[in-house]
Amino acid sequence: MSINYNKDRLSYYLENILKVSSPTGYTNNINDYLKKELKELKADFIETTKGALIVTIKGLDDSYQRTFSAHVDTLGAMVKEIKSNGTLALTPVGGYMMTAIDGENCTIETLDGRSYTGTVQTIKPSVHISGDEARELKRTPENMEVILDERVSSKSDTENLGINVGDFICLDTRTTFTEKGYIKSRYLDDKASVAVLLYTIELMINNDIKPAHTTNFFISNYEEVGHGAKASIPENTREFIAVDMGAPGPGQNSTEYAVCICAKDSSGPYDYNLRKTLIDVCVKNNINYKIDIYPYYGSDASAVLGAGWDVKAALIGPGVFASHAYERTHMDALIATLDLVIKYSLCK
Repeated sequence: MSINYNKDRLSYYLENILKVSSPTGYTNNINDYLKKELKELKADFIETTKGALIVTIKGLDDSYQRTFSAHVDTLGAMVKEIKSNGTLALTPVGGYMMTAIDGENCTIETLDGRSYTGTVQTIKPSVHISGDEARELKRTPENMEVILDERVSSKSDTENLGINVGDFICLDTRTTFTEKGYIKSRYLDDKASVAVLLYTIELMINNDIKPAHTTNFFISNYEEVGHGAKASIPENTREFIAVDMGAPGPGQNSTEYAVCICAKDSSGPYDYNLRKTLIDVCVKNNINYKIDIYPYYGSDASAVLGAGWDVKAALIGPGVFASHAYERTHMDALIATLDLVIKYSLCK
């Protein structure tokens, strides 16, 4: 089957998804956007109690189902303390280096719906004041704080804005699409793959593509803290394929220009036969792919296996450079991932 992929349409989904802040635990707004798009596509979907979205496209075989997942939750932070001078101590949501957010702009979202901008800084942000102490200060959560773009100088000043402990801190994405196909942004992990799956759903519905097996698309919202897909996957799932990201870097085989297929991560090896079949699909269809191993990585497929689900599991995704920092990928990697998801869905 010949399918024309529209890069502009894929970019449309990715850009819109990246515009909506969604750190783990604060995903209502991004779910609202996704549900709006799914309703326009007339897709068959449900929302779980925990807030995951599951889209189902009926296939020729309904008893042996496949489930592709991607996670819409991202890294972020929360207010841990309002300090005596009105600045905010923070606690990270998800695992990342504090150096990756040093100097980043952010937005604080309060429980009553107010938003305030600010900047993440160290507690010694000026070399003119602190000299080498500023340069050598270890970037840890305890040494970072949010400086609000408000005239505050005391704890009560900040409290009067409605800001409280537990409010979410959303980091600016600084999203850029370049003329040469590069995409630079925070949270390409895993919003790039969410965009791929959303566009896959559109292609299947609009082109009346019937997969070989009933195919589910599981959009999880707690992956960054480890339990995104531990519950509520469709009961007839026999194959669970996490569509997340590859991680190019020193000593790695991954690249920003291909779909990356993970052989092993911190949870152990993925299913041998399923990995082999995915690779065979890439070879048969001239899809650019790389096989890799990620020693400090876990996915929704890891969560599914850890929860005791009896499934074959795999992990694929576009290569994303500088993961959990200011990330970069290329449109070629997104198209290769899209092509693999579509072509594998047609395989018996």
